[in-house]
Amino acid sequence: MATGGGRAFAWQVFPPMPTCRVYGTVAYQDGHLLVLGGCGRAGLPLDTAETLDMASHTWLALAPLPTARAGAAAVVLGKQVLVVGGVDEGQSPVAAVEAFLADEGRWERRATLPQAAMGVATVERDGMVYALGGMGPDTTPQAQVRVYEPRRDCWLSLPSMPTPCYGASTFLNGNKIYVLGGRQGKLPVTAFEAFDLEARTWTRHPSLPSRRAFAGCVMAEGSVFSLGGLQQPGPHNFYSRPHFVNTVEMFDLEHGSWTKLPRSLRMRDKRADFVVGSLGDHIVAIGGLGNQPCPLGSVEGFSLARRRWEALPAMPTARCSCSSLQAGPRLFAIGGVAQGPSQAVEALCLRDGV
Repeated sequence: MATGGGRAFAWQVFPPMPTCRVYGTVAYQDGHLLVLGGCGRAGLPLDTAETLDMASHTWLALAPLPTARAGAAAVVLGKQVLVVGGVDEGQSPVAAVEAFLADEGRWERRATLPQAAMGVATVERDGMVYALGGMGPDTTPQAQVRVYEPRRDCWLSLPSMPTPCYGASTFLNGNKIYVLGGRQGKLPVTAFEAFDLEARTWTRHPSLPSRRAFAGCVMAEGSVFSLGGLQQPGPHNFYSRPHFVNTVEMFDLEHGSWTKLPRSLRMRDKRADFVVGSLGDHIVAIGGLGNQPCPLGSVEGFSLARRRWEALPAMPTARCSCSSLQAGPRLFAIGGVAQGPSQAVEALCLRDGV
């Protein structure tokens, strides 16, 4: 049972998606939740596009994606949703970039990425789209940074990341894009770097203290948090196996240093591949995989004011590998894996926002 700060939260359950999927691409635009592509029960990328009207709680089918794909990035640009990269039906990275025109209900092709890539991280600022890293067809992690100019429909090159990677977490703070973690092949990356959009230069910050795959990362109140994950053995530790952890590491942007929080401030559950976000004054961790034989349904929040973890209301549908999106007072968990690809769409809300 949730106690204390947990009473401030509740789950809102929406009608299930018509199409079950994992690794779907999600976007929120003008009161509509869009779910694009992903992998279905057959394990192949989909071209299916659906939208949930948040006012009427009804799903509508949209025109299919021109390129079936899973694990793509999406950026909302006014009345358009730009879909970038991902993996196609042949399990190859995608170069195609496509825009959904919401007012017209149709797709248009845009200038392709200079190189096909999956696991691209995207950030929008002032109507420009920044695409960072990715993994190419030869499975080599990329360091390229590209910016898309919608008016000219073109991609321009920017200074490359110091550390090539794919699947990194990105945060926009002021005029800087922070890039944390990611992977190189099967190995998690510990690099933490920042790109100054005005000076167009990179800064290396101290690396993550521990090497973890499928960790959750979030920025809140001037700090970056790295939570949980699958701990990887060090390069010289041949006998240790990867294991789930409840580690909490925090980077203070002002002081420029990492702190590994003590055991008393670690997460209540060991978990990886979970939804993470910031709601109110809480860092929230939802579902994922742990030492149990099935996905976790537990939810917990770290109160920034009280400096402690608290149990929050459990997920209505326990899942891992969810697509997630934060819209106002709601943190969505969309699709993912329960016993197979899921149709569930649920949002953890601050009670005032339900």
